[in-house]
Amino acid sequence: MDALGALAHETRLSVFRLLVKAEPDGLAAGAIAETLDVRANTLSTHLALLVRSGLAKAEREGRSIRYRVDLDRMRALLVYLMADCCAGHPEVCLPPEDLVACRAPASQA
Repeated sequence: MDALGALAHETRLSVFRLLVKAEPDGLAAGAIAETLDVRANTLSTHLALLVRSGLAKAEREGRSIRYRVDLDRMRALLVYLMADCCAGHPEVCLPPEDLVACRAPASQA
């Protein structure tokens, strides 16, 4: 799955997380570079990979490009991970509400 490969790099994961937080407005490439302290040419490569993977969308606004997360693709990735990771044994996966709330499962609390 291209999306998993795209998120496997620390910088791309940081960009993705930043874009998720910036929804629905998204962020201009310059703002992303400044926030994450990443050189523009390096960031451009990472953004292109996120767009190719389908996790982000790019939209030209005059001289700059605004990036947004593709929420439908993100949801599809989450569904894929939740359905596939447990391999038919739902007891090994955290309940989704624990994942979203960043809580430990009841058995570890």
